This record gives sequence, C-alpha cells and structure tokens, in this order.
Amino acid sequence: MSKRPKTAAASSSAKSATRKKADDNPPEFLINVLRDRIANHDLPPGSKLRENSISEEFGVSRARVREAFGGLEERGLIERIPNRGAVVTRLEAPQVFELFAVREVLEGLAVRLATENQPPESWQDLVDLFDKPLEQAVNENDLEFYIEALATLRTRMVIGAESQTLESLLDSIYDRTRVLIRRLVILPGRARQGLKEHRAMLAAMRAGDAEKAEQLKRANIRGSRATFDKFQKFIL
Repeated sequence: MSKRPKTAAASSSAKSATRKKADDNPPEFLINVLRDRIANHDLPPGSKLRENSISEEFGVSRARVREAFGGLEERGLIERIPNRGAVVTRLEAPQVFELFAVREVLEGLAVRLATENQPPESWQDLVDLFDKPLEQAVNENDLEFYIEALATLRTRMVIGAESQTLESLLDSIYDRTRVLIRRLVILPGRARQGLKEHRAMLAAMRAGDAEKAEQLKRANIRGSRATFDKFQKFIL
C-alpha cells in the first residue's frame, strides 16, 4: 500500500519541528561554524552573510542567526552595516600591527604563567613534537601538520596559564588572526624560523625558566610581525 502524501500543514509542522530541534543546539554551535568559515577564508573579507541562507542551511530560526551575528560582531569578525547587513570584517595593516603588539604582551604572559603553574615535565611531549616530527614536516613542506602543532601548543599554553580573563582575550584575538597565521607560515623561511623559535621557548619551559620562556615567545611574535611587515602586500 502506498504511503499517504503529506499535507501542506503536515509538511509545515515537520519543518517547524526540525527547526525547533536545531534551535535547541547551544548558541555557540552556529557561532563556531561561522568562525571557522571566516578563519579558513571560506567566507573571505567583505563577504556578505545572509540571514535567510544561513537559516535555511542550518535549519535554525532567523532569531538564532541574528544571535550568532551578535557573537561574531563582538569578536570583531563581522560588521553589521546599515542597508548592507552583516559583512565579514576586512583587516587593514594598522589593525594587524596593533594585534601583533597585543599578542606579544598577552601570549608572552600566557607562556610565563603556564611555565610557572605547570610542572616542567608536562611540556616534554611538546618538546618531542617540535623536534624530529615537525622538522620532518617542515622539510617535506607539510605545513598543515605544522599549523596543527602550533594550535596544540597555543591551546596548552592558554590552558596552562589558568587565567579565564587571559583565555578570553586571546581567543578573541586568535579569531581575527588565524588567516594571517596561515598565510605567514607559507612565506619563505618563516616555518623553519618559527620552529627554531618555538623549540627554544619550549626548552625554557621544560627547564622551568618562566622569564626566559616569556622573552622568547615575545621575540617569536616580533619575528612574525617583521615578516608581515615585509610581505604585507601579499598577505592582506
């Protein structure tokens, strides 16, 4: 026996139920998906985010989409412009230099606190990772593996600092600089130099020398800043 076709009312009811279920997801779900798309340049600077399209794609209400837009705007990832709607923020060089200056201070502090708060032996696995495995990856131009290792180090550093305020600030900054980090890494010699700098920093952390680790991290950020300054026309 053939199945009875759904009435329009039944179809509408099913869609409403699906949307209600999707709206039951945590608000961060949609924010995080859009954050990743912006960071990976699936939504490049200047792209327009359309409420209707996103609502349909994720099966959520437009109110939930607007809520997500508010979270993205707080992180500096989008702007809501009158008569244009939500647009992915485009970083200009002065903003990037400002972010580097803030990163130098905050990431240096995170490294110092993490070194002070965690036992020296807790960093040994990262010391090992940044030795032969990453050297081989850089030699073979496997920069995705290198970028993933940097993300792991950054996460461990922030967690080890045991500061929610610092974590929140760095999270916001990292959102705006993920694309830049990826573009910097592929520039000539930057991955190899960055690996050398992070090895030295991790060695200081493994030795429990918080002050030296902080200074080495700050020097690493300054090195990235100098590379950006040299190649900014190709990065932005």
